[in-house]
Amino acid sequence: MSAETAHGHAVMESDEKLWSGGKSPFKSSYGKLMMWYFLLSDAFTFAGFLIAYGTLRFSMNTWPVPDFVFSSFPFLQGTNYPLLFVSLMTFILLASSFTMIRAVQEGKEENKSGVVKWMIYTIIGGAMFLGCQAWEWTTLIATEHMTVSTNPFGTHTASGVYLDDEHGHAYAAGAEAETFKEGETYLIHKADGEWLKRRFRYTDGPNEGTVARQDFGPKAFGALFFFITGFHGFHVLSGVLFLIIIAINVASGLYVKRRNGYEMVEKIGLYWHFVDLVWVFVFLVFYLL
Repeated sequence: MSAETAHGHAVMESDEKLWSGGKSPFKSSYGKLMMWYFLLSDAFTFAGFLIAYGTLRFSMNTWPVPDFVFSSFPFLQGTNYPLLFVSLMTFILLASSFTMIRAVQEGKEENKSGVVKWMIYTIIGGAMFLGCQAWEWTTLIATEHMTVSTNPFGTHTASGVYLDDEHGHAYAAGAEAETFKEGETYLIHKADGEWLKRRFRYTDGPNEGTVARQDFGPKAFGALFFFITGFHGFHVLSGVLFLIIIAINVASGLYVKRRNGYEMVEKIGLYWHFVDLVWVFVFLVFYLL
């Protein structure tokens, strides 16, 4: 048999062994490969939602300004802190991604106690993020009265002057009325179950001199905000539950006999990093644009 023929037989035998199931052609286990497929499909889902939000955002002139909408901070009342609270949320989630990396590293070393410790830190980080999101939602719903169908935030399309004060009462004779500029954000307040829509008069633009009332902001803002951040929050909640289950399994020694570098920890780590990465894009689209 010639050397060329022998080489051909060797290649065929090698290919047969590669695809026989004993060795993955992608140098990755079946479980991790399926996790990657799931994350890829989930990424397309989030991309579709965020693209839809961006399309609506830039097609409307009255879209709320994030610096104004997201300016509250727990226990710090009376002063605006634009995006400070959501920045804290982002830091917490990114920090939990670091602790997840450490858990995977300890798993590679077959260090059970180290894996449990860093997974607990990750669980705490995820729970803190969910708590922060719950506070943000509660503030927007209970304090600002924003719902999926009502958005009290908006932006002025032209400059003008208010005819009523922030309580809905006409200014006293000789009192200096509040003015506003084009593009400024407003919040329609609610008192005793009634919306306080302030009257104003345009001082420029095609409707100059016209008296009108503040309109609600676009409904799509509230609906998309609660849906997309809620969908991401559901992913975080699911991740925390899976982390708890896997951490319990690690502590019980379930994965010790496998001696595969705690692959299950690595797989949940892929999911957790994906959740963190998606939040970066949600933060960019909702809070910065």
